[in-house]
Amino acid sequence: MITALVRAFDQLGDPAVRRVIWKSLLIAIAALAALVAAIGFGLSQVALVGWAWLDTLIDIAGGAGAAVLAVLLFPALLGLVTSELLDDVAAAVERRHYPHLGPARRQPVAEALWTAARFTAVMLVLNLLALALTWWLPLLNLAVFYLLNGYLLGREFFELVGLRRMAPGPLKGLRRAHRGRVLGAGILIALLTTVPLLNLLMPIIGAAFMVHIFQGVMARSSARF
Repeated sequence: MITALVRAFDQLGDPAVRRVIWKSLLIAIAALAALVAAIGFGLSQVALVGWAWLDTLIDIAGGAGAAVLAVLLFPALLGLVTSELLDDVAAAVERRHYPHLGPARRQPVAEALWTAARFTAVMLVLNLLALALTWWLPLLNLAVFYLLNGYLLGREFFELVGLRRMAPGPLKGLRRAHRGRVLGAGILIALLTTVPLLNLLMPIIGAAFMVHIFQGVMARSSARF
């Protein structure tokens, strides 16, 4: 598992993965800049009190508040944007380490949309939980946090990369047969969500890492027969 994680970090140097990182950053920054600009413009168009000097102070305070909100939301939004591009990351890992696999499985539209929606929802919730953990560390039970998030992240990442190669039914059976390994991988990914700065790359590292875990599980399952 440590080897798989090292390979995932090493994959960050891949041009295809760097494109995903830069694309995600630019989209997230543009979206937050648009949000801040919209809030600032809206405040400037409304006279909340009627006294020019006080309305100006309110506009300044509102703009500063919007900027702080943007900073706080940035990791979550970046995670959401990145989650839509993780198929490119998985493809890059397969090209580099598993060239024998051939073309990925064609997913039905409904299946792909459901997987993406569920994964995006999990990423949003976990990013917000990680933010809460940063602020209220003494009030949270770390063991519960890492176990719960490890289970969710392990399941979602495993299915995200696994559906490239298997149908949902067999994939679910494979995940359950190797639930301990998938949980362990998920806990490692969950740890990354609580490391400042590194958490920004967590979806990309997690996807690359889980491709290796999935291929290792597939190899173990094949060796039994």
